[in-house]
Amino acid sequence: MTLAIALAALTAWLVLLFGRGWFWLARDDDRDAATLPEPASWPAVTAIVPARDEAATVGETVRSLLAQDYPGALRVVVVDDRSTDGTGALARAAGAGDARLSVVMGTPRPAGWTGKLWALQQGLDSLPPPAGGGRGWGAAAGSTPSDEPPPNPPPQAGEGLSLLLFTDADIRHAPDSLRRLVQRLVAERRVLVSLMARLRCDSRAERWLIPAFIFFFGMLYPFRWSNDPRARTAAAAGGCVLLDAAAFARAGGLAPIRGEIIDDCALARRMKQQGPIWIGLTGRVESIRPYETLGTIRRMVARTAYAQLGYRVAALAGMLLALALVFLALPLLALFDGGPAGWIGLAAWLAMIPAYAPTLQRFGLSPWRGVALPAIALAYMLFTLDSAVAEWRGRGGVWKGEAGPRADSASDRATTQP
Repeated sequence: MTLAIALAALTAWLVLLFGRGWFWLARDDDRDAATLPEPASWPAVTAIVPARDEAATVGETVRSLLAQDYPGALRVVVVDDRSTDGTGALARAAGAGDARLSVVMGTPRPAGWTGKLWALQQGLDSLPPPAGGGRGWGAAAGSTPSDEPPPNPPPQAGEGLSLLLFTDADIRHAPDSLRRLVQRLVAERRVLVSLMARLRCDSRAERWLIPAFIFFFGMLYPFRWSNDPRARTAAAAGGCVLLDAAAFARAGGLAPIRGEIIDDCALARRMKQQGPIWIGLTGRVESIRPYETLGTIRRMVARTAYAQLGYRVAALAGMLLALALVFLALPLLALFDGGPAGWIGLAAWLAMIPAYAPTLQRFGLSPWRGVALPAIALAYMLFTLDSAVAEWRGRGGVWKGEAGPRADSASDRATTQP
């Protein structure tokens, strides 16, 4: 029996290593961006930053965007989503009077929208409609257009709008990050280019758990597959997404995905229907949000983990069993079985070290931390279970303290019952 388990676990591990786009090599990155040809003319870019209670980081994000060495026109729109900590004022102060910066004051989230997507939508609504856009940026379903003028003057229609950059309020951009993003999008004729921001990895909890977040994300969404126009896989990292505005408008804007918790990958799926997309790792874009404790990392993962499984109990059980087979069974057999199953388990456990090493190397960490990958996987399994429990308790998908669309649906059902 133990030998059969060992062989099944080894087979599953080999499939991960050799049948998932070689994700563990972590080789899809933007290091070649500077070698790509520059466009004949640099398209105008509007960066939209959704921000709610981001006083600690929004200033650095705004300053890094306004300091871009981008040769084309650039505007930055910060959407202050009803912050209580002075986020909007700090964003304006960081702009130091730069006319390229606008701060839009957000309104309450309509039913059916997630908080982040509604904030982004309000940023879009402050812009002129896309060329041939008809209904504009598609603020439709569930929203109530306001007769009030936007709090900051939008760019004039004659300025045009070619590209959109969605980026979070805890992201710091190197001075050349936008230039390199645009180079790739134009040179490779992509409709979406996204960078997986380098996450902070300073505290003990971060050093043990954050690299695994990148490892497991790549396992779920192999970048090589996402970047292949022939493959169905589509992924983006919401902290930094550059979009061809015309293709985005053709895809319907944000309204079709307004209730998606994993909004970045939902957007990537729709954009891949319009043309090729690309996602890669980077050192040019950094997250400056600290995850200093186990609890903060747990909350980050738990917010979306059960949504990734489609809120299905069967999928949750299947995922937990699969991870237990791949990451837990082998080291347990190595430790407690002295026969052939134990030797197979030991060999596979040791194979996890070189498999995890490329990801650890990106964070300057020893490859020997790969020995602990089974324990780290167990932690992520518990985070996923916690995500399901939060959903069952009606607290799933919370963004900045506000519940999402599934809570709206539950509330609607409660009010319609006799």
